[in-house]
Amino acid sequence: MNILIKNASVLFFTEENGYIEETSIGIEKGIIKHIGKIPNDFNYEKVIDGKDKLAMPGLINTHTHLPMSLLRNYADDMPLWKWLTEKVWPIENKLTKEDIYWGTMLSIAELIMSGVTCFNDMYTFADTIAKATANTKIRGNISHTLFDKTRNDNLNFKTTRSLYEKWHKSNNDRIRIFIGPHAPYTCSEDYLKVITNLAKELETGIHIHLSESLQEIEHISKTYGKTPVKLLDDIGLFDVRTLAAHCVHLTEEDLDILMKKNVHVLYNPTSNLKLANGFAPIDKMIKRKINISLGTDGSCSNNNLNMFEEINLAAILNKGITKDSTLIPAIEAVKMATINGAKALGIDDKVGSIEIGKCADIILLDLNKPHLYPKYNLISSIVYSAQSSDVDTVIVDGNILMENRKLTTIDLEEVIKHVKLSSKRLIKQMH
Repeated sequence: MNILIKNASVLFFTEENGYIEETSIGIEKGIIKHIGKIPNDFNYEKVIDGKDKLAMPGLINTHTHLPMSLLRNYADDMPLWKWLTEKVWPIENKLTKEDIYWGTMLSIAELIMSGVTCFNDMYTFADTIAKATANTKIRGNISHTLFDKTRNDNLNFKTTRSLYEKWHKSNNDRIRIFIGPHAPYTCSEDYLKVITNLAKELETGIHIHLSESLQEIEHISKTYGKTPVKLLDDIGLFDVRTLAAHCVHLTEEDLDILMKKNVHVLYNPTSNLKLANGFAPIDKMIKRKINISLGTDGSCSNNNLNMFEEINLAAILNKGITKDSTLIPAIEAVKMATINGAKALGIDDKVGSIEIGKCADIILLDLNKPHLYPKYNLISSIVYSAQSSDVDTVIVDGNILMENRKLTTIDLEEVIKHVKLSSKRLIKQMH
């Protein structure tokens, strides 16, 4: 379907002030074909009035665990390791394929309603997550979580290989598959070497938790005599595209390695705070020009998938930590949630910014809200004032997934019905 968005303010990273007011976007077969003056011969079937709205690139959540929406508010106010071993992993062992599907559908509904057009997920039953992704027409990067030191599963990698063969670059290239080793403390050195070779063979990337907690640092240091970052570097894992979630506790040598190996850092400020893991040295990463994108983590450690909260925290938290109010200007925080995420996933030629020739992954914010007046600076509005509920319309690959706050590819009542049944059964099994 060809779409005309007219009279909207449009966010451009190439403009001096970041946006242009009162302009139009022409979408043809899922691609941004025209910006500004629309040719008279442009045929469109759908017109979206952009008056009092801001068109901006869809947000990209680069680290999450979608099925964990089923565990929202289940285990809170606990240390990370106790949280994982006594609460999260035991209940996860009770999850069925059907649970995974409806938990993922719930999360995708939340993502869309908060302006996310693309996610990077790591979890078990990844084939089911891919199915939900295809059914809802959102864009997703999916990894099947691999362990070999805590739960002894997936030792032969057949699940990951079949996932890749079935889903990679499917659904008009909206779905891509990465390799997902959980973390250095749950995967042995030899196991990580096999994972690295598999990623090279399949010519895909790796999504991994890295240097998240002090306990992880102590465990790896005691076991290998080095930091988690140095361990992965010595293994050769960073020789393939690596997306490293958290990266909270880093030495200067670690930072230099991440810079040299072009590792993409997936920054999760809310999760890091809630689990009391500390503050990632974002200022030092910025000085080294390490690519930093944003993620929410799962809904059991956040407890939502609201990327506007992450944008806000990324901007203000690091100012307070460093006592530098100029660190992470508003436009840079927006980039962390859009084009930087696209760069991490290796799809910045397709999405992440509004440009002619890119896929139409666009969201419209309703600017006619009390908390968004006066409109002195729309970039500041996005970072310091906007709420996820301000998202009015969501378009992915030219498909309208939400319009006027109404989902078009998800029956939310049906999803909630199944989620209630799953959560009721899970709690009963845990007691």
